[in-house]
Amino acid sequence: ITVIQGLIDKGFAYKLDNGDVFFSVEKDPNYGKLSGRKLEDMQAGARVDVDSRKHNPMDFALWKSSKPGEPSWDSPFGKGRPGWHIECSTMSLKYLGEKFDFHGGGSDLIFPHHENEIAQSQCYIGDEHSFAQYWLHNGFITINNEKASKSTEKASAVKNNFFTLKDILAKYPGEVVRFFMLGTHYRSPLDFSEERLKEAQKSLARI
Repeated sequence: ITVIQGLIDKGFAYKLDNGDVFFSVEKDPNYGKLSGRKLEDMQAGARVDVDSRKHNPMDFALWKSSKPGEPSWDSPFGKGRPGWHIECSTMSLKYLGEKFDFHGGGSDLIFPHHENEIAQSQCYIGDEHSFAQYWLHNGFITINNEKASKSTEKASAVKNNFFTLKDILAKYPGEVVRFFMLGTHYRSPLDFSEERLKEAQKSLARI
């Protein structure tokens, strides 16, 4: 609530009659710097069915007014809940401060989540060099060139390409697994296969 109100007071956010609060991307001259996207290009590609109440189709929610049956909290904007992006900014600012070293996540979070997070955080702080100093985004694990499932239920139902570290360590020493993982840049996809693990084992043996 404090951060959202601060963004409203500084002119970076606006409140709708129903209690929703949106961040105004047009008010941030640096919006898009993390992902390298330009606002005009994003606007051109925005969906036709966007919320007409927004000042700009790319504006994102800071506070969402509650609907029947949803969890909600009292606020100056009305009963509701915080948006996903503002939760992360607020936790970072509370526990790490206005400037900290690293912020990480999967490459799928670069846009819109981390783009929105850095925009609202730096606008709230009032310093475009604040918040995370380095952003690290990792590639995904693929198994035999197919993206790994995130749950055992989904994996067994779809393509059975789920594995645990315990299963791998039963067949290969830990140093082989580490050597295999270090063979791929953290931003690149890591393709897991028995063949590649065996290659890593042979390479490590040669070393």
